[in-house]
Amino acid sequence: MAPPPTAETAVREEKTAPRTWAVRLVTVGIVLAALNLRPAITSLGALLEEVRDGLGMSGGVAGLLTSVPPLCFAIFGVMAPRLAKRFGASAVVCAGMAAITAGLIIRPYTGNTVGFLVASALALMGIAVSNVLMPVIVKRWFPDRVGSMTGVYSMALAAGTSLAAAATVPMTDALGGNWQTGLAVWAALGAAAVLPWIPLVREKGPAPAAPVTRSATADADGDGLRITRSRTAWALAVFFGLQATAAYITMGWMAQIFRDSGVSASTAGLLLAVTMVMGVPLGFVIPRVAARLPSQGPMVIALGVCGLAGYAGLYLAPASGAWAWAILLGISNCAFPLALTMVGMRARTGAGVVKLSAFAQSTGYLISIPGPLLVGVLYEATDGWGVPIALMATLMVPQIVIGVLAGRNRTVEDEAAAVREGAPAS
Repeated sequence: MAPPPTAETAVREEKTAPRTWAVRLVTVGIVLAALNLRPAITSLGALLEEVRDGLGMSGGVAGLLTSVPPLCFAIFGVMAPRLAKRFGASAVVCAGMAAITAGLIIRPYTGNTVGFLVASALALMGIAVSNVLMPVIVKRWFPDRVGSMTGVYSMALAAGTSLAAAATVPMTDALGGNWQTGLAVWAALGAAAVLPWIPLVREKGPAPAAPVTRSATADADGDGLRITRSRTAWALAVFFGLQATAAYITMGWMAQIFRDSGVSASTAGLLLAVTMVMGVPLGFVIPRVAARLPSQGPMVIALGVCGLAGYAGLYLAPASGAWAWAILLGISNCAFPLALTMVGMRARTGAGVVKLSAFAQSTGYLISIPGPLLVGVLYEATDGWGVPIALMATLMVPQIVIGVLAGRNRTVEDEAAAVREGAPAS
């Protein structure tokens, strides 16, 4: 029979148990933060032609503009763990939402390409640190509901993405047809996301449970973990990079592909929204299913096949089958919530999740930088979309292969410890 709780035990439990109001506020904060992690990108994709004309951009410069998001995510994402350790994850996310708001207000009115890029980078910096810290916050506040809370987060992220894609053009028209106003209005959503995080700035979240046993090496609980020793960490980083490449090419260029095939601007925006909105139901379902599977390889393959089919249709009949291709590519883009779920599953400890999330996302976004830029250059060089679409389809093949490797049932702590001790990290 278990001994009765002592006063010391009760105090410790009170300190480690999250307060109900804080848990509810974190849930609201996660949803609002996720809603803000893509409108800065998809709203620009919907109005890219107007922005290019207004700022006098060439196709190459526009391609550079679509490469700025992964570049910022790679640069600023790696800073997130250090900032979170010093100030707390909630405080960093709060600052991130404020940076998104400021960047979205400033960038449409800078009047030149350089200013537009700098203000975009400010917003993307906020997105970058929040991207990295969302899995960390989920793991810390909801350790027994990683799959379901990742699903909520992914669903909200997809909803914000699709909302910006669908509503930007009609909202711009309703506000007088000025593209600056159409982009700046999304700052209001960012401002709303700041509010729930303000009371949480000093909340560190529930303390992690004390381990029953401790390995002789620090790798056992994540302290001193050298993430680069793990093959799974590298596979997950490459998989994250390839899916991000596909996602940012889609967000930056798909509306333009449809417009160049004869589809109207508003319909092209709706098609992009359809692609993004597929992540709403699937972003909730996929993490829950993935969390119950020992290996996520079959899910990686299924999503990849949808992507290949979507690119084939986009190449052969972009306008006549537009809605079907939008749906297929939307399903394929759900590799993102799958990758986030694998981040939470491939590490056993909170410290491991922090390091794996930062490594996989920063390295992955670094890998994804050339993709959108190369698409813009190829489009301008060939005066058509055939070669860029062929490139997109080709990249889907290694994404499938690497994703299967990343989805194997193992943890980065065990692999890093095995390498350190001289055993094969199989």
